[in-house]
Amino acid sequence: MCGRFSLRASAGAVQEAFALAEPPPLAPRYNIAPAQPVLTVRQGRMGAREAVLLLWGLVPSSAKHPALGARLINARAETCAVKPSFRAAFRHRRCLVPADGYYEWQRAAAGGGKPLRQPYHLRLTEGGPFGIGALWEHWQDPAGNELETVVLLTTAPNAVSAAIHDWMPLIVLPQHYERWLDPRIGKVEALADIMAPYPAEPMTAVAVGAYVNSARNEGPLCLEPPASPASSAPPRGVPASSPQQARLFDDTET
Repeated sequence: MCGRFSLRASAGAVQEAFALAEPPPLAPRYNIAPAQPVLTVRQGRMGAREAVLLLWGLVPSSAKHPALGARLINARAETCAVKPSFRAAFRHRRCLVPADGYYEWQRAAAGGGKPLRQPYHLRLTEGGPFGIGALWEHWQDPAGNELETVVLLTTAPNAVSAAIHDWMPLIVLPQHYERWLDPRIGKVEALADIMAPYPAEPMTAVAVGAYVNSARNEGPLCLEPPASPASSAPPRGVPASSPQQARLFDDTET
């Protein structure tokens, strides 16, 4: 499975984009990976939005061990309302994970038949942060140790990502943030229009170098262009006149 994203936006930009009362504790991140803390926006107990750090990889409240979270980094928006691991969180604990781009790897044949994996950074053309639809959960072991975790949702691809993969992240339009975060709304019918592919026109993808391949690497080098000019060609099946494209996350759910 695969999933990486970036959040280089300033704390002020994130505060404004998500209507937060205070700027969140934030440092630029270029290669955020599963099992790491991720900034998450949710509705707090008093009704105001809050930004918190949650561990990426959902641990359902019924889980006997937190190791299950390593498997549950993505869930399909189309089925999360009925899947046992996600349905309670869908009804009551929807959230947004701020990002300003995400990575995926395009498979391509190389000399001798050995496959290559070209990384791409997919983002909004105008830049700036956006919100990935997500679910959060609270888990507690018998000793009272607590853990809060998050899973990112995926949906059907738009025209930008369809040439690469069958799924893309659920990017929530800003005008839907309030409804998505409202825990009083729990029926699929009331949220179905939100769980649609993000429009393709504002999106683009840029080929980047192999430095980002390792989750241990961090910093601006993750967005450096590839060493070979040929690597920056549009992915297979995409006209040269179209934006370069990339898929996001492989979906894993139970």
